[in-house]
Amino acid sequence: MPFARLATATTPTCHIGLGLAAVGRPGYINLGRDHDLGEDRSVETLRARTHELLDAAYAQGVRYFDAARSYGRSEEFLADWLKSRPDVDDVVIGSKWGYTYTADWTTDAEKHEVKDHTLATYERQRAETAALLGDRLDLYQIHSVTPDSPALTDKELHAKLAEAAAQGLSIGFSTSGPAQAEAIRAALAVTVDGEPLFRTVQSTYNVLESSAAPALAEAHDAGLTVIVKEGMANGRLAAEHAPDAVRAIAEETGLGADAVSLALILRQPWAGVVLSGAATSAQLASNLHAAVVDLDEDQLTRLAALAEDPDVYWERRGQLPWH
Repeated sequence: MPFARLATATTPTCHIGLGLAAVGRPGYINLGRDHDLGEDRSVETLRARTHELLDAAYAQGVRYFDAARSYGRSEEFLADWLKSRPDVDDVVIGSKWGYTYTADWTTDAEKHEVKDHTLATYERQRAETAALLGDRLDLYQIHSVTPDSPALTDKELHAKLAEAAAQGLSIGFSTSGPAQAEAIRAALAVTVDGEPLFRTVQSTYNVLESSAAPALAEAHDAGLTVIVKEGMANGRLAAEHAPDAVRAIAEETGLGADAVSLALILRQPWAGVVLSGAATSAQLASNLHAAVVDLDEDQLTRLAALAEDPDVYWERRGQLPWH
């Protein structure tokens, strides 16, 4: 299991990973993107920004990096960085298949990504990922599993994924939507030849959307590594957008609203890796302060009160514009 490498790390930030969704393509749904990226979003500009973030993250103790086929050129940028840093041999590399990037490096495409969990898509995207990341890939995840996903019931797909696992690749899945808990529990029941197929789960969990917590605890108890995505709620928990309670607690701790929001996740006993989706080195540095935030019971109670109904949360997320 490649995540065993993280168990030997001793830096405070070893349980924070860097996700490349925000910098692998010119358009995304994070708030504040115009300020973060500016107008120049050429391939080479974002390649350089990604490499800068990877350098900064590695230097500050981050050891998990997360990409996806649908994150524009994120796998390409990550592969280039790995080739330029042959000394970096203690990181864990994850990617995802199941969405195809369709925006053609624009920010105003009618559709930015198309979801398809069929075996044919897996085989095509697995080959594409292998061509870029080769044997540096440790974890391959099904992207955004929902309870109705055919990936939960396709036995032929399961057999192919099990073949990849037998060759040393860890197989995982990510979830999205208001029924994350149902999807997680359904995935935990998937077996091949009597053995559980999945070794990791990546789900949305944050101050505003905490509904998956019981299922994630079950996944952890079943031996899966839990990766948490969207800890900043696509920018809704950044200082300029955060609820008053988050900003007040940030002032009390002397750190940022982002650090407070991510610290809440880090303290969950089932959380193995919490992703930063930083688009700038300054954001990354601020995110990493989450490792030293100590929240008291009163602060935890005030944060818990901010949780939204999952349907409301995901409806709002679906309305966020691509910038």
